[in-house]
Amino acid sequence: MVSSKNSVGRIISQYSFVIVFIAIFAVYAVVSNGLTWNGVMNILRHSAVIGIIGIGMGMVCITGEIDLSVGSMLALISGFAVVIFNITGSIAVSLLFCLGFGALCGAINGVLVGYVKMPAFIVTLATMLIYRSFAQYFCQIIPKDLCGGGSSVYRMINSKDSYQSFYGFGNGKIATVPIVGVVLILVVVLFTYITTSTKFGKKVYAIGSNEKGAAMNGINVNLMKTCVFIITGALVGAAAFLWIAMNASSDPATTGKSNEMYAIASAVLGGISMSGGRGKCLGILFGAMSYTVIDKIIVALKMDSLINDAIKGIILLVVILIQLAGPRLKERFSK
Repeated sequence: MVSSKNSVGRIISQYSFVIVFIAIFAVYAVVSNGLTWNGVMNILRHSAVIGIIGIGMGMVCITGEIDLSVGSMLALISGFAVVIFNITGSIAVSLLFCLGFGALCGAINGVLVGYVKMPAFIVTLATMLIYRSFAQYFCQIIPKDLCGGGSSVYRMINSKDSYQSFYGFGNGKIATVPIVGVVLILVVVLFTYITTSTKFGKKVYAIGSNEKGAAMNGINVNLMKTCVFIITGALVGAAAFLWIAMNASSDPATTGKSNEMYAIASAVLGGISMSGGRGKCLGILFGAMSYTVIDKIIVALKMDSLINDAIKGIILLVVILIQLAGPRLKERFSK
């Protein structure tokens, strides 16, 4: 009996993100007057960008740090990627640029946090302002034909043959499943493996659990933190690539706005501990989809969209309470 109680408590503690998602999805199923397969797949599609950013945010949080710059980084990378595509007409070059430039932006954060020892909150708050400002400024000074002719928005030029292929990728499907959703699932699978089955992943968790202890055991904490921020930047780059593939444009003023908060929320909803050292990347998939479903519930109920973030904030608080209650439930069932 004791073993059974231990199992129940452990499941509740470790997989609270599934319980939360099922509860939110059940509400959506009721208010939407019936679900369709296309509706479910749209949830996956609309979760792709935030989900991929959330994976990077989750890894940063596992180390006990935070990255507030990911939303502005998305705007900067996606805007410049549009320019690169308009110049080259190459999807492959655009992808490589997004990944490389994202890694560079992440490296700036990582070096300042890992080696200079500046607080991650301050560093990424500063780069959040810098990246967004650069995205808006360069949109004004780059020649309009390279920006797609827009006065304040980066737009892909549709006269190139590869435009339809690029846009088709972002909005296409594989056997009714959105391609961007497939990309999200592949990223989740990859980073679930990395964080659970590799030495690198174990070091990430070790740093978040006990940074001083990790250093005493020979882990290069400075390098590891820098690498995690670089990986996060590259993931934002991947998300930026999907964004322009889906939308064929990037507005530097609004693209990625508040995405840092949504990414943090997706990570927390997915069971990632903000104190570091605990959580699963798999949970972030459920966290991102949960936030997408909340949006759809609000639309289905015809509620004022201005209340959207308030509802998300309340749910976030509830989930944190569930996280805090998890160990207590585990202890209770173990008695």
